[in-house]
Parts: sequence; structure tokens; C-alpha cells
Amino acid sequence: MIHETTGRFAASAAQRGTPGARLPTLMLSAVLVMGSGAAAADDGPIVIDKQGAFAIGGTVIGNQAASLHCDHGVVEYQIPPNPRATNLLMWHSASAVAWQNRWDGGEGFQSIFLRRGYPVYLWDGPRVGRANWGCEETTYEPEPGRDQQNFAAWRLGPAYLEFFDGVQFPRYDPEAWNQATRARYQEFDTVANAELQAEAAAALANRIGPTVALTNSAGGLRALLTALKSDNIRGIVAYENVGFVYPEGEAPDIEPGPFGPVIVPLDEFRKLARIPIQLVWGDNLDKSDRFTSAVEQSRLFAELVNKHGGKAEVLMLPDAGLVGNTHIPFADMNNVEVADLLSEFLAKNGLDAYR
Repeated sequence: MIHETTGRFAASAAQRGTPGARLPTLMLSAVLVMGSGAAAADDGPIVIDKQGAFAIGGTVIGNQAASLHCDHGVVEYQIPPNPRATNLLMWHSASAVAWQNRWDGGEGFQSIFLRRGYPVYLWDGPRVGRANWGCEETTYEPEPGRDQQNFAAWRLGPAYLEFFDGVQFPRYDPEAWNQATRARYQEFDTVANAELQAEAAAALANRIGPTVALTNSAGGLRALLTALKSDNIRGIVAYENVGFVYPEGEAPDIEPGPFGPVIVPLDEFRKLARIPIQLVWGDNLDKSDRFTSAVEQSRLFAELVNKHGGKAEVLMLPDAGLVGNTHIPFADMNNVEVADLLSEFLAKNGLDAYR
């Protein structure tokens, strides 16, 4: 059965064998750039022991005379002193910035969990963001109307620039919306691309060690596929996932689309039963038909994982006392409370130990 969870704050986790040269301890005063001004850091300076970035995965096409390195991922990492033993891999399929800031520019999950002792990795999968050299030809066409689509997809309100009452978005700050919609970049939503990104992410997990994947939207499907490819994925917390993996013979009757479903042999699916999985949903779902099916699928997915010996749970934020959350709750104005629930999940599943 599905475990519907509620809760509050607990602890955190970190890493082993982190790449990169050891730097002198770096102290960064977190100046939070707000939509209409600046605010002081919540808890003083952030202390970082190591930081850097690298590419991983991918291939090389052409020949020795004319070649191209392509289809790799790019990760940026920051590691605090005395880190916990499990990494946090923050994965949004179309915007790493969403993990770095709240909607208003305040501290995002990257900073929050550095303060809590976790090594944090921000991920751009193959062909997106800083990893945009692909091995296949792609095109970009400007699409007027994407702003309106984003507003609806993020569940900010019933109509463009008409916000829900109590929504956890700075509705009276025009610069917040300007920054939010400019944080996007092109993504490629196909199952084949999800598999490609999962291969690169598995190579990353195998390099950095035990990792919990934190995902949003289409990033959730990619992380589930990654867990089938690397034993170093030790947990998944998926915020408003829109694509799922199912075992053969037990998949729902869903028309194939850009987010699957992906159907695998039962032995493969059982790999997902080895790790704790939490599927998190925000508020105002009853006012948005587009999410009804995804929520139903998340419940079915959790039931199937648990049927085969797993530990999957569905967390509805309103049931935990958090109201007004959007499709991207970790960037909402109450993201510290959302982070507290994540810390509780990590502690409950033994993913908060120090090295």
C-alpha cells in the first residue's frame, strides 16, 4: 500500500570520493538578490570546502582528423567541510537555476542543504543547459505562448498572471515572474532522450558515490531510469513527477507519450524496490486537470514498488500542513518547510549519516 506521509524537520547527508582539487576553505556571504531589493543571509556565511564542475559521460563522433565530443552531462558541485555520506543530485530537466533560488531570489535548496551538511551537485543532462553539444542535429524555434504555458504548468493561478489566493509565489513582484520565466532552457522530452540522460547520470553516480536524486517534473523519469543503471542511486525524491517506470504485465493502459510510460522486465523494476522513493505533490491540484493523471500514476507506481518489496510513498504537501505550493515547491516562498520534510525523509531512511 502507499504510505501517505506528513512530518517536519530531521537531518541530512553527504559523500565519498568527491572529484576536484582540494581548495582552501571558502566562506561565501550569501547575499540574496530579491526581486525588489536585497535580504541578509538566513544563517550567516556558507562554508564550502571544495567546489568545481566537470563533464561526464557522452561519446565522440567523427574521426581523428575531425571529431566532436558530445552527449555528455555537466555537473557543478559544492561540498561543505565534514560532509555527510550521501550526495544530493539536484535534477530539473529544464532549469538548474530552480534549485539555486526561491522564486524571489532567496536561498534555494542548493544553499539550504549545503548549510545542512550535504554535498550538492547541480546537474545538466546531455543536450540541455551547459551540456548542449549533442551528437544529433536539433533545432530551436521561438514559441510565443510559452510564458502562458509555464504559468499554467507551474500552477500559479487559474489564468495568466491571475494568481491563486495563498500561492507560494511573490505575486506582487513582477521581477520574480520575469526571473522565473527566463530561467528556462530548451529540453527534449522523449523516452530516448531520457535514457540518454540516464546513462550520463549513472556514470556520474558511479564516480561520486552514494547519491539521492532530487528531481522536478520530467527529471523524475530520468532519475528512475538512472536507478536502473547505477547502484549508487540510494534514493529518489521526485517533486511532481510526470513520467514513470512499470513492470511488464502491470503497467496501466496509458497512451505512449514524451514521458513514457517506460515498461521494463520485472527483474529490472525490482531494482527500484531497493531504494526509498518519495513522490511529492503541491497544492491546487484540483484546479488543474493536467496533473490529475500524473498524481494517479504516482499512486499506482508507489503501490507497485511496495508490492514488490519496496519503500515508496506519496507525500501531499497540504496533508503535511503546507498550502499554496506550486509545481516547483522547492523554489516556493515556504521552501525551508519543504526542505524540512526532505530532511525528515533522509533521516528516516538512514541517508543523513556523516562520513
